[in-house]
Amino acid sequence: MSKKWLGLILVSALSLSLAGTGSAAEAQGKGKKKETYEWGRVKVVGGGFVPGIIYNPSKKDLIYARTDIGGAYRWDPATKTWIQLLDSVSFEEWNMLGVESLATDPVDPDRLYVAAGTYTNDWTDMNGVLLRSKDQGRTWKRTELPFKLGGNMPGRSMGERLAVDPNNNKVLYLGARSGNGLWRSTDYGETWSRVENFTAVGNYVDDYQDRVGVAWVTFDAQTGSKGKTTQTIYVGVADTNRSIYRSTDGGATWEAVPGQPEQGFLPHHGVLDGQGNLYVTYNEGAGPYNGGRGAVWKLDTKTGAWKDISPTGSTDSPYGGLAVDAQHPDTLMVATMNKWWPDDHIYRSTDGGETWKPFWTLDYAKDPVRENRFTIDYSLSPWLDWGQEKQLPEIAPKLGWMIGDLEIDPFNSDRMMYGTGATLYGSENLTALDKGGTVNISVAAEGIEETAILGLVSPPSGAPLLSAMGDIGGFRHEDLNRAPEMITNPYLGTSTDLDYAEKNPDIVVRVGNADGSAPRMGVSTDNGRTWRPAANAWASGAEDRTSGGYAALGADGSALLWSPQGGTPEAPVPVSYSTDLGATWTPSKGIPAGAHISSDRVNPLKFYGFSGGTFYVSTDGGATFTASAASGLPAKLTSHFKAVPGVEGDIWLGAAKDNSDTVSAYGLWRSTDSGQTFTKVAGVEEAATVGFGKAAPGQDYMAVYSYAKIGGQYGIYRSDNAGASWTRINDDAHQFGSANRTITGDPRVYGRVYVGTNGLGIVQGDPADSRQDTNAPKITLDPVDRSSDKGTAVISGSVNEELRGGTVTLTHNGGAPVSLPTAQGKFKSGPLPLVKGDNEVMVRAVDLAGNTSVRTVKIKYKYRP
Repeated sequence: MSKKWLGLILVSALSLSLAGTGSAAEAQGKGKKKETYEWGRVKVVGGGFVPGIIYNPSKKDLIYARTDIGGAYRWDPATKTWIQLLDSVSFEEWNMLGVESLATDPVDPDRLYVAAGTYTNDWTDMNGVLLRSKDQGRTWKRTELPFKLGGNMPGRSMGERLAVDPNNNKVLYLGARSGNGLWRSTDYGETWSRVENFTAVGNYVDDYQDRVGVAWVTFDAQTGSKGKTTQTIYVGVADTNRSIYRSTDGGATWEAVPGQPEQGFLPHHGVLDGQGNLYVTYNEGAGPYNGGRGAVWKLDTKTGAWKDISPTGSTDSPYGGLAVDAQHPDTLMVATMNKWWPDDHIYRSTDGGETWKPFWTLDYAKDPVRENRFTIDYSLSPWLDWGQEKQLPEIAPKLGWMIGDLEIDPFNSDRMMYGTGATLYGSENLTALDKGGTVNISVAAEGIEETAILGLVSPPSGAPLLSAMGDIGGFRHEDLNRAPEMITNPYLGTSTDLDYAEKNPDIVVRVGNADGSAPRMGVSTDNGRTWRPAANAWASGAEDRTSGGYAALGADGSALLWSPQGGTPEAPVPVSYSTDLGATWTPSKGIPAGAHISSDRVNPLKFYGFSGGTFYVSTDGGATFTASAASGLPAKLTSHFKAVPGVEGDIWLGAAKDNSDTVSAYGLWRSTDSGQTFTKVAGVEEAATVGFGKAAPGQDYMAVYSYAKIGGQYGIYRSDNAGASWTRINDDAHQFGSANRTITGDPRVYGRVYVGTNGLGIVQGDPADSRQDTNAPKITLDPVDRSSDKGTAVISGSVNEELRGGTVTLTHNGGAPVSLPTAQGKFKSGPLPLVKGDNEVMVRAVDLAGNTSVRTVKIKYKYRP
C-alpha cells in the first residue's frame, strides 16, 4: 500500500502539538480503579508497505521488518508470526512509528537499533529518535537526534541507512536526510556526532522539497578483525552525479569510488558478496512510487572495475530490492520497482550476474502470453486480489509492486522474503527456480497489521465490525480472527467514513475517494455482504477530485445524508440528502459544505452537523438545518461526534490538540437536548475520539470509550456511568501511537473496544478476565438427513456456552462464512441450497477467548429431475 493518501489528511488528522506531561492516571473523579486489559488486532494481515527486512547474520531465525508508519516487528519462529515492537509509542510521540532504518547487531544479536521518525516536513514538530535495545526490542532506551527522520518520506525503502560495524560493534553509522550528512556513534548508539569529513549530502530533492540524503551504509567485514574497527566502508548517497563513496581507513577519510556509473540514477541498495564484489541497484527516482529507468551494476573491489549486469541489458527498468546468498555468494537476486503494468519482475542469477532467470516471462506468440515460474498463496490475506479477476498478461494478486527490499535468509538458501506496497511475501523453495521448477510464494505477514483506520462501526447485529481504511478501502469483519475479502462495488481506494442504520443494521453506507465521475459511495442492504454504487451527489466531470468526506444514515435507513469534501470556495460541494438510498440527491439547506455530520440513533428524521464551532440540527431528514445556540465548542474536530444508541438527542463531541490550531477549545462535551446546549465533561482535558459499547452489568447507559487526556495522561478510557468517572484501560506498553481518528465499543460484548490507529491496524481490547477461558465451546448439531432428495437443508443446534460475545459461523460448500445469531446458545440457519451429489456444511464456534470448535456435516443430495 502506498500510504500516499496520508499526505492529504495528516495535516488535520495527525499533526498534534505533542504537549502534555504528568504521571499515569488510572481514573478521574469518583470510583477510581485499575482494570487489566488484553490487547490484540482484528486481522487484516499486512495492509501496508514493508520497506525493509533485516536478517541477523549470526543468529538463525532472528529477523526484523520495518514499516513506514507502523513500527517495527521481530519474527517469532515458534509461531511463524511477527511481533510488534513499538506498541508503546505514545499518542504525543506518534512520529516514532515511522521507522527510517533498523540494524541488528551481528556481534551481539540481542542488541537492536531503530532510527525512528516519520516526517522531515512540518507535519511533525518532533526530531528523530535512535532507539537502543539489549533484548531484541522488548525494552528500549533512547537517544534524541538533532534532526528529523523520514520513515514515510520518499526513498524510504533505500537502505539500510543504519549499520553496525561487524567487527567493532560499538561503532554505528547513520545516514541522514535534509542535508545532515553521515553520523557516527562509538558507544553502541548512545551518543552521535557528524562525520565532518564526509561532505556528500546528495542533490536529489523529493516532492516535499527535501534532500533524500545518505541512503545506505555497507561494511566490508573482511577489512577488520574481532574488536578492531572495519576499515573499508561504502556509502550510497541520493545523488545523480557521484553517489557511491568509500573509506579505506575506518572512516577517517572518504572519496567517491572511481569509475562509478554516470547514468543519473540513484543507488537504492548496495550489498557486498564476501568475495570482493559490491552489487548496486539503481533507480531513476528515490521511490517507492516512481519508477522510470534504472540499472544493476557490479564493482570488483579488488580491481576497481565496474560492470553493468542489468538483467534486461538496458536501462528500461528501475531496480530496488537486492539480495546476495550468504552461502552461495555467486547467487543474487534483484527486483524491479514499480513497473506497474503488467507486473514487477524478480530476477535470479547463480553466476554473479552474468545470466539471469526471471520469475515470469511474456511472449505474445504464445497462448497464454505470460508464463509464470511462481505460484502465490494469498489465502492468509484474501483481499490481496482487490476483489478482481485480471486478464493476461496481468494477474491478481500481482507478484508485487514497490519491491524496495528483497532478502535471502543467510542460513537457508531456499528461503527469501520481500516487501511490497501491501504485504510481505516469502518462499521456502527458492532454489527450485535454478532447477527449472516453480517457486512457491505465500503471504508471510501473519502478525503484521499496518493499516490506517479512518472509520469503525460495530452494529448490534450482523458482523461485529465494519471498517473504512486508507489505501485498501475497508472490510466487513465477520470473523475478527481471520482476514476478510475487500469490500468492492465500488472499490474506494481510501474509504473515509461509514455508517449503518441503528434500527436496521442491514443497511450500511460507506464513502471514499475516487477521481472523475467514479462513484464515491457504496450502499449495502445486507449488512455489508454485497454492495452497489450510489450516484454522486454532485455533477462530477472527468477532472473532478471531490473526496468522500462523511456520511450518516437515519435511524431506520429511510434518509441518508452526505457531506463530501471538495469543490472550490466559489463552488463548494454541498451537504446533500437522499430518501432513496443514494439514487437521487437534493442539497441540504442551512449547513456549511464539508461539515461533520451524524444521525440521531432513535429519531429517523433527526440529523446533526458541526462546522467551525457551530452545531446544526435537522428534524426533517436532513433537508434543512438550523444552527443551535450552543457555545464554547471547539473550532474543529479530530474525529466524529456521535449520538448514543437508544437515547434520542444524546450527543457526545470531543476535540484534541492539533498543531495547526492551538487556540481551539479541547475536551469532551455532552448534549442531552439534541445539541441545543452542551455541557463540558469535567476532568477530560482532551478527547480525540468517542464511541459507545454494551452497558456494564447493572447499568442502563452504554459504556463510553475515548482516546483522551485525563489527569495529564493520554490513554484509552472507559466510563460506565455516563462520564461521571473514567478508567484508563490501557497501559504504557500499549499506547498505539496516533489513535485519534475513530473508536467504538462493541454493543454485544461489554468491555470490548475497537481502536482505529494510523499504521497499527484495528486494535481490539478486552478485559483480561474475559480471556481466562481455555475451554473450547462444544457444538451439538440437531439431526439432519445426510442423504436427501430435498433441494435444501437447514442446520441447527446449540453451543454449551453463551460464547461471551464470540461467534458461530456457517460455511456452505466452501463459500464465505455466514454468521448465525445465537440465543441462549442455540442457532439455526436458513434454507441452504444443495448441489447434486456431495455437499459440506461447516459450523465454527469461537468464544471471546478465541477458543474454537468446528463441526462438519456432509449431505448427499439425490437429485431427481
